[in-house]
Amino acid sequence: MLFPTFTFAVFFAVVLAGHWTLCGRRTPHRLFLLAASYLFYGWWDWRFLGLIGLVTLVNQICAWAVHLHRDDRRLVRTWTAGAIGADLVLLGFFKYYDFFAQSLGDALGSVGAPTPPLLHIVLPVGISFFTFQAMSYVIDVQRDEQRPAALIDFALYLAFFPQLVAGPIVRASEFLPQLRRVAERRNDIQLSRAAVLIAVGLFKKTVVSSYVASQIVDPVFASPERHSAFETLLGVYGYAVQIYADFSGYTDIAIGIALLMGFEFPQNFNRPYAATSIQDFWRRWHMTLSNWLRDYLYIGLGGNRRGRDRRELNLLATMVLGGLWHGAAWTFVVWGFIHGGGLAVERRLTEHYGRSLSPWFGRFVTFHFVCLGWVFFRAPTLSGAFDVLGRFGSGWTAPSPAVTAVLVALVALALATQLVPSTATRPLLARLETLPVGALAVGFGAVLMLVDVFGPEGVAPFIYFQF
Repeated sequence: MLFPTFTFAVFFAVVLAGHWTLCGRRTPHRLFLLAASYLFYGWWDWRFLGLIGLVTLVNQICAWAVHLHRDDRRLVRTWTAGAIGADLVLLGFFKYYDFFAQSLGDALGSVGAPTPPLLHIVLPVGISFFTFQAMSYVIDVQRDEQRPAALIDFALYLAFFPQLVAGPIVRASEFLPQLRRVAERRNDIQLSRAAVLIAVGLFKKTVVSSYVASQIVDPVFASPERHSAFETLLGVYGYAVQIYADFSGYTDIAIGIALLMGFEFPQNFNRPYAATSIQDFWRRWHMTLSNWLRDYLYIGLGGNRRGRDRRELNLLATMVLGGLWHGAAWTFVVWGFIHGGGLAVERRLTEHYGRSLSPWFGRFVTFHFVCLGWVFFRAPTLSGAFDVLGRFGSGWTAPSPAVTAVLVALVALALATQLVPSTATRPLLARLETLPVGALAVGFGAVLMLVDVFGPEGVAPFIYFQF
């Protein structure tokens, strides 16, 4: 069930009415939201409901065991490791078995040895997100930063439909207190902010992202040899715009939907292409994942507590694993290695020379470093990525019919908006909050008309659904 569809609009209208009708009655309210969330998730394939149910039960049992045996450090470590291990086994089987079996099979086949079978496993939508949330819940209980919740509350935390399939990665400490107090927000809904977020998110996804993808990105990455260097450059810049518009558009819609239900989700993007360094980029891009990797993986590996060399190794390992989290392909491993290596080198240079780069030069270098990484992120294979990069070695004088004024203007405008300070939009948002509901509805309807006129036929799944 995709957000920008009539089916979801009907589903959400029913859920929103039931949510606010039942929110004062604890158990019926929880059961209703849980049933709605399971319906939303099962819309793709009902068989995967058993998977999210299994993750829920295993992690809840382990969390309670950790809490009950708090005075026994050995048992606490055992139960925590058991939860993390179970989550990783499920994630590894569904997401990585065929990838590693294929890679191992290629190596064994070259020497005539038997190869492991490929199972052609269907990847459950959102498995990377809800397993990460489950792990953070158990680890927070182990760290005494979170008490185990009631089973129904934890089940709803993992399955809550606005963020279930593509984030943001919400932590239990952020969601559960709001679930207990949601009835108090019945008369304090941020309607204007929610409407703006949903409208902007729809426009980003169905107009900006889809148009740039169809006009330049998909053709360039499908057949780089057929395109000039200028077309390839615009394709790489276009993908930077596409993935931002697509993913931040989903996040905007998810946060807006949650606001209409009285929940505040954490911010996930903050003008990432305005970053002045690679570290700054990761403080702005997919912020909930960046914070998760820092708090649960980088710090768990030792962080910066064991010397400079070990710190840089931890950075590299964190980003490579973060790249592999995005998908079972060597392209994602290389993408993670590029960012991990870049962070390590940047940290060394900063310590040795200090921050001597001007902000604008830093933005220029960081943006193009990020675009280099996006080539590997987007390309279907490593050879495909090198084919794209190889186009920059020649073909600058070849005809470039795909480089149209409209496309260049759209990509340039999308990137230029990243440089607009967030404070500049606050007066406009404050003004929107004073508008009557009727005027707000007219404005929202106008955006939907623009989306219908300029958007493509049908709605492609969001990019991050595949992760």
